[in-house]
Amino acid sequence: MMDALSVVTQLRDLASEPQNRDVIVQDQGCLPGLVLFLDHQNTDVLFATLQTLRYLAELSPNIPTMKNELGMMVSLENLIVRHGLSVDITSLAQEVYGVLTAPAKPIPRTPERERRKKPQFFINSSQKKAKSVTLHINGLDSTDQRSLCEEALLKVRGVISFTFQMATKRCTVRIRSDLPTESLASAIAATQVLSAQQVVKNEAGEEVLVPLDASGVDVQKNSAIPDYLPEEEESPEKEVDRAISRTTAKEDSSGSWLNAAAGFLSKTFYW
Repeated sequence: MMDALSVVTQLRDLASEPQNRDVIVQDQGCLPGLVLFLDHQNTDVLFATLQTLRYLAELSPNIPTMKNELGMMVSLENLIVRHGLSVDITSLAQEVYGVLTAPAKPIPRTPERERRKKPQFFINSSQKKAKSVTLHINGLDSTDQRSLCEEALLKVRGVISFTFQMATKRCTVRIRSDLPTESLASAIAATQVLSAQQVVKNEAGEEVLVPLDASGVDVQKNSAIPDYLPEEEESPEKEVDRAISRTTAKEDSSGSWLNAAAGFLSKTFYW
């Protein structure tokens, strides 16, 4: 059974992968549904919705469509001045609003971009067995902090492997695709001296830090998630510089998860 939080969380995970961003914005149901969720009373839904919009805005051609979407800018303005919200939500709302209102940058049209007109279908990211996530670790200044971070990550069931780049305070973590990235942030925040943000690349190839909500995330061991993957699985070294793994694009006669989500979002207009 779908609910608002599960839908927007899955949509956020799809939006975190660059090749899916134009498809989501072009879909007739997803963007209006995200605007509707900007007025949701559940703060977890609000934060995940803002994260999704931030990802989608990384693709510059999406910005005019998002900005002109009915209710988008008004809802963001209301969120910015709304009382009782966390600093993370307010800051992210301001960031998304700033990106959408910033002067447009000319983007050269390439033959490849011109061809990307037809809708494509893709399966949910959780269908893949593993993905790589790059984290920026605030407070990762010494070997002592590194040891704390290692201990924290080792406690999370579903973490397969991880490597550190101490000079840049980065950690690349190989995890099961059905493990929420917020679980990593929550485990790291539990050290009380470290915090984590996700590193992603925008359309221009520039690295962007995305806030992760580490509060109230359950990081207890899950018996449904194995401790490791077989050796024949995709090697972490193949895409160590990527923040997240790619989602397989696949056309299915029975539709896709995106279609189901869009249907759910459309129905919300009749609440």
